[in-house]
Amino acid sequence: MRIAVIGTGYVGLVAGTCFAESGNTVTCVDIDAQKIKNLEDGILPIYEPGLEELLKRNVEDGRLVFTTDYAKAVPGAHAVFIAVGTPPDEDGSADLKYVLAAAETTAKHMSGYTVIVDKSTVPVGTARRVAAAMQKHAKHPFDVVSNPEFLKEGAAIDDFLKPDRVVIGSDSKRAADMMEELYAPFVRTGNPIIHMDIESAELTKYAANAMLATRISFMNEIANICSRVGANVDLVRKGIGSDARIGSRFLFAGLGYGGSCFPKDVQAIVRTSAQHGYDFRILQAVEEVNERQKLLLFDMVRDHFGGDLAGKRMAIWGLAFKPNTDDMREAPAIVVVEALLAAGATVRAYDPEAMQEARHRHFGDRIEYADNPMDALPGADALVLITEWNEFRRPDFDAIKEKMAQPVIFDGRNIYRRKTLEELGFKYFGIGT
Repeated sequence: MRIAVIGTGYVGLVAGTCFAESGNTVTCVDIDAQKIKNLEDGILPIYEPGLEELLKRNVEDGRLVFTTDYAKAVPGAHAVFIAVGTPPDEDGSADLKYVLAAAETTAKHMSGYTVIVDKSTVPVGTARRVAAAMQKHAKHPFDVVSNPEFLKEGAAIDDFLKPDRVVIGSDSKRAADMMEELYAPFVRTGNPIIHMDIESAELTKYAANAMLATRISFMNEIANICSRVGANVDLVRKGIGSDARIGSRFLFAGLGYGGSCFPKDVQAIVRTSAQHGYDFRILQAVEEVNERQKLLLFDMVRDHFGGDLAGKRMAIWGLAFKPNTDDMREAPAIVVVEALLAAGATVRAYDPEAMQEARHRHFGDRIEYADNPMDALPGADALVLITEWNEFRRPDFDAIKEKMAQPVIFDGRNIYRRKTLEELGFKYFGIGT
């Protein structure tokens, strides 16, 4: 099948590469000429495990090409996936100008019947708006389909190639059948392709992310109660996670959620609800709890040092919002580091993948950057762990203690055992433990 993908951001690049891997001919379009040149040279704009190798193989085999020209991608395509950004407006609603612009330009270049697929995360009603925008320019028939993505950064390739489910929202049997054929190679083990109306598909993505965000904020609230009553949130998590009605995933306490999806999707569904006269109080609370939680680690550091952090040296492990990505959008590390700097502390940080992101988009020369985890430690008054990369899980604590000015660890992800560290002479602070 011939496929065009509009947008080479996270979703578009993963989708286009994986569709090519399954034997389709895929052309990815982006208005950023430098990004397209880099992709042609095998230089990716994001870090995602396994993506670089997959992309290079499909480019070499001729199934995956990149261009800035719609005229080279859209004519002859059976399906066009719109995967451009939908950044939040000031009021939290999704900004659809890039989606609608891509739809209008696509309409001008179609050469026959085409399925237009909304792959970007978009609010309810977007498919209808896309169809209306295209109708003004289209000379050929088309159908608009909602096909939300459910990719986890750091595991996106597996999520796409072996999805838990594929959601297809369409009011056209012709379009639905084509989408089913396209996704058939990915669901051979029996995971479902779920067909539904367009509006339900559009809401499904927001509802899924809102539920996961709610679980995270709920457990962070439980962790904060644990700290006050002397309970251990890890034990509470095990106790409730063993209930089949609840399950064990997304019940880890920490510094809140970040990234490109949960924050803006929670805001968007709250805004959409308000536009339809409904006050979504639970998700408003979820968002408030999450923002407050990001400052919790800083509050713990400040309180330990008696409210005076001037001149204190902080070692930071982890800057990305989660492991296995270089994404720092809405990352708790931004809030923690900015608060430490504002309080007069100096910061030396290390992250396996997000160092360039941190330097060029967030902190510049206001912090120091270590070459490896141990390089962040000399003279540090405290080690502050923010992102739970695997390489941080089993460090040489004796070597850590020797390098630090004070043996103090603030564990924002509860990956260490309090008893072990205290026996080694550390002062240990976790979240709700």
